[in-house]
Amino acid sequence: MRRIAPAVFLALLVTHALSSSGIVFAVPWIELVYFVIAAILVGVLAAVIPARRAARLNVLQALQYE
Repeated sequence: MRRIAPAVFLALLVTHALSSSGIVFAVPWIELVYFVIAAILVGVLAAVIPARRAARLNVLQALQYE
């Protein structure tokens, strides 16, 4: 999310500079929302397997390994 706002702002600046050429600024808001939701879900799902594995570890044995 931190990268979407600056990207939209830069796109606005570029299209404003090129507006004399007929370029129009259009943001696909629905697609952006879908992308953010999908990215959050994939991130959470990718973290589940390592988190479950870490939860099953014995802390003292894990520290002795290093």
